[in-house]
Formats: sequence, C-alpha cells, structure tokens
Amino acid sequence: MTTTIVLASRNQDKIVELNRILAGGPSPAAVDGIEVTGLAAFPDAPEVPETELTFEGNALLKARAIAAHTGLPAVADDSGLCVDALNGMPGVLSARWSGRFGAAAPDKDRANLDLLLDQLADVAPEHRGAHFVCAAALVVPGGAEHVVEGRMHGRVIGAPRGTGGFGYDPVFVPEDETRTSAELSPAEKDAISHRGRALRALAELLPGALGTVRPV
Repeated sequence: MTTTIVLASRNQDKIVELNRILAGGPSPAAVDGIEVTGLAAFPDAPEVPETELTFEGNALLKARAIAAHTGLPAVADDSGLCVDALNGMPGVLSARWSGRFGAAAPDKDRANLDLLLDQLADVAPEHRGAHFVCAAALVVPGGAEHVVEGRMHGRVIGAPRGTGGFGYDPVFVPEDETRTSAELSPAEKDAISHRGRALRALAELLPGALGTVRPV
C-alpha cells in the first residue's frame, strides 16, 4: 500500500528535478510507502496564478488548490533569483521577468535571462551577488500544512555557460564554485541547490505529515 502525493507543476524540468530529489531517481517512484506523481496525471487540474507577493504564499496557494482538486496531499514550490544590485528582484517575478515580451518570445527562459543580463551590464562583478530561494509547501486535505525554505547563495556572471538546468542556471555561479549551476551534474546541483535543500527538508516531514492519510 502506498500514499500518493501530487507535485503541483506542469513544468517537466521541475517535475523531473523534484522527483529526483524526493524519490532518488529521474521518474516517479514509491519511496518508503510514498508515491510521487505530477499534474500530467490530472489534465483537468486548474492553472493557479501566482498572485502572492512571497515565495511561501505562492507555494501554499498552489498546493492548497491542487490538494482540493485531487483530494490528495500536494507539494508545490515557488522559487526565484534575488539579485542584490536589483534590490532582491526578480524575486517572485523571476519566471515572468520579461513580461509580455517574454511571453511572446520563442524561449521565455532565455528572454528573462537576457533582460537580467542587460540590467546588470554596468554592474561590476564584485557587486553581482545573488541568491536563489525556494519555498516548498505540503498541504494534506483536511490536515496539516507545512512550508520550508531553501537558499543557494552565489553571483551572476556576464554571459551564459552550460547546458544543464533551466531558467537562470546558466548565469549563476554558486558559492565556492567556479562553474555555473548549468554546468553542474544533477547530483551536484541537488546537493547544494535551493530546491534540493527545501525538498530534503520537506521530505523529512512527509512520514509524520502523511501519517493520517489513507493509502491508495
């Protein structure tokens, strides 16, 4: 008997990454009686606008909506890049930083990244400090809600490097590294990333939080 939890995302890169962190592999798998699935299994699940002003608020918003829709425990996260020279922006707007121009672009991630680099073009390397933040939420229908946060500190470089990861990974160099996040292996990135830290913290809470959930 297993308990199913739903990852509240249609972003396939994120689903693969979160499954890898939670389940120790590249695809959904049962771990200690917990089976992880994504929204591909629920094609009628609602799109949940990220209307909150904090990572925690957006993560809870999505997890609550998906838990209510599916009747299953739901995990959702919200993450973004906070750049010191931009007063913490893009922040919660990271995925939508280039606005309607990026929405119309062939590659929205690249549009966001290019805009960020343009904005930092005149900022000296020593002032390009930044950190990634991830808030991960677990909502159990009729039960508890939990939110944890993970951070990864580093700096933004002047041009993309690497083909791994997604989003701003090609221009972010973590602390104590010379490689960008996009140049790290998945295992290396999971070990230090904001999402890896948040999901590992959340994974520790799962057995207790799901103890009252009826297995499926």
